This record gives sequence, C-alpha cells and structure tokens, in this order.
Amino acid sequence: MITAQALIDESITIALRRYSMEDKVILVINPGSTSTKIAAYRGTDPVFINTIHHSVDEISAHRGIEEQYTFRKKIIFEHVEKHGISQEEISIIIGRGGLLNPIRSGVYAVNDIMIEHLKAGWQKSLHGANLAGIIANDMASEIPGALACIADPPVVDELGDLARVSGHPQFQRKSIFHALNQKAVSRKHAENIGRDYEDLNLIVVHLGGGISVGAHMKGMIVDVNNAMDGEGPFSPERSGTLPAGDLARLCFSGEYTHEEVRRMFIGEGGITAYLQTNDAREVESMIDTGDSKASLIYEAMIYQVAKDIGAMFTVLKGDVDAVILTGGIAHSSMVTEGIIERIGKLAPVHIYPGEDEMEALAMNGLRVMRGETEILEYH
Repeated sequence: MITAQALIDESITIALRRYSMEDKVILVINPGSTSTKIAAYRGTDPVFINTIHHSVDEISAHRGIEEQYTFRKKIIFEHVEKHGISQEEISIIIGRGGLLNPIRSGVYAVNDIMIEHLKAGWQKSLHGANLAGIIANDMASEIPGALACIADPPVVDELGDLARVSGHPQFQRKSIFHALNQKAVSRKHAENIGRDYEDLNLIVVHLGGGISVGAHMKGMIVDVNNAMDGEGPFSPERSGTLPAGDLARLCFSGEYTHEEVRRMFIGEGGITAYLQTNDAREVESMIDTGDSKASLIYEAMIYQVAKDIGAMFTVLKGDVDAVILTGGIAHSSMVTEGIIERIGKLAPVHIYPGEDEMEALAMNGLRVMRGETEILEYH
C-alpha cells in the first residue's frame, strides 16, 4: 500500500528533477480577503507580479472556502496563460501559509492534513491566506510533477520555554506574527553583510497594520508578541496589550458581544479607534497641520514599539547584532527616526521598508531548488 507520505516524497522527487534548472517557473499565490496576488519567477527574476482585486459582490457570491478557491484558481490559471507560461514550465507552486497548527519555520509540502486544517481554520479562525495552500494543491494536481507548498505561515512557533509562560496556567503565550517577512528580511540582511542568519542575534520589527517585535537568536525566533490576538504595541488597526482588569469588566458588562470585543482588538483598535483612520500617511498629515491628539497617539505607538524592542534586548541578554525595521510603515522617517531616537544606543539599526511577500515566497521556493533548505512535512 502506498502511503500519503510516499506520494508526497514521490512528488518532491519528480519536482526536484524538473527544477534542477533555474529557468523553471516558481508560481507564487497570495490570496487576501478582497484580492489575489499572483507572481511568477524564473530564479530571482519576476516574470510578472499581478494583484487582482475582487469586488464585494464577487466575494459575496463565493462565500465558502470551496467556492472561493474554485473561482480564484480559475483566475490564476488565466493569468498564467496570459503571460505565456505553459503548465509544463511550472515546477513549484508556493502559497502564503494560513492559520494552521503551530509549526517551525520552513517550507512545507501541502498534504491532506494541511488541507483539512486550512479548510477548518485553526482555532475556528479563517484567514484569506488559508486559501493559498488549497489553491496550490489543486493546481499542482493538474500539472504533472509540480510541487505544492507553503512557507513560513503566521503560526511559525520557535518560542523558548520561558517565553510561553504567561502568568497563569489557564493561558499560554502563542506565536502568531509576520513570520514570512521577519524571516525573509533577516536572511536578506545577513546576505548583505556577508554573514549567515544562523550566526546572528537580531531584533526584527514589522511595522504594518499589525506590529510584531521578534527576538531572533541564531536563526530561531525565541520570543515575539502575538500580533494578531491582542499583545504587544498597538498599531494602526490593532489594540495590542490592554489592561486586563478593565478588559475583563468590559467583557462582562453586557454591553458588547464577543464579536464586537474582537473587533476592538483587530481591525478597529489602535490608531483606528483613536483617530478613525488606519492610514499612517493620513495621521502624519494630521500632525503636520498641528493636530495635537494625532501627535500624541502616533508618538505613543512609537513609544510602545521602542519599549518592546528594549524588552527583546533583555531576551537576547544584550547580545544584539542589529535591530531591523521593516514593513510598510518603515517607509516613514517620522516613525523610524522616533524609534531610533529611543533605542539607537542599543545596537545598529537597519531599515528595510515594505513587505514584499511575493518575493519572500519566491525566494523560499528558490532555496528549495538550490538545495539550501529541506521540504518539511506538516502534521
């Protein structure tokens, strides 16, 4: 009897033969709630990078996971054909990982149990990224020898034992953060300075709609705030850590449903709650026109980020090679200079603005092609 893992191993073997040459195509899939990003790479060179936006009506007409991946897969195939790429050229289809069980960093072949978990949603929570592995697997099933995989999903968990302890046995700290970008920018920085990522101690700060601050010790993220579920600095859309007593009283006040409280944490928290916008550029325009409240809230966000960087400095026992600022808000000199003013004496600071998830995914596929990383099994 042929086991599921044997079939995966055979698929990997065939795919490895096919992408022994870097002129083979890596197809990258990154679905969001209202868009689908698609890219194709030959080696480090993009053939195309497209973002397809979906209207509210289109999304509403395809509510379930089954309907979503069917219509999005069709769109992806159409774009691949439009750019003159034959299916025979595609050796690896790599998607952004979704909310799965906690796993270590790496590239994972899509298997049956991953599909099951992506469809169900980890802890009953679904995310647009959950569609990526499902679509990649379905497409690969129609392309002989193509390998479907994901890389560094948000649930990458490399926390040390001390970092898991919350303060009460009913609760354990979880690792949910911008793993894909944090890992990718760390490897890029290591390459830029001629070092190995596994030899460095870094503090990496992702500044976006959510903010995550991670302590990277010799290639492992040993501590990081749960950037999705209410921990760490507040951000444009998320509340971060809130006073526990006040939160408990609010939850039992009878004035809010569970969903309404959740929205206070994610989507309608942070700067959005204070200033009714999640756009950092708009906040900076408000500050430039003399808005003192906007100035206070923005400075408070910078203050909280810097404070968490200081905390991660203690995690690494003061042995820090660099602090890295990345994500969309790292384009803002007001933010980066404000952070550097507070923590610049701790370690050298390097800024890698933006979050190029498509390139990060493609480079993970390329690392597999080059034999620089193994393909892991999800279970």
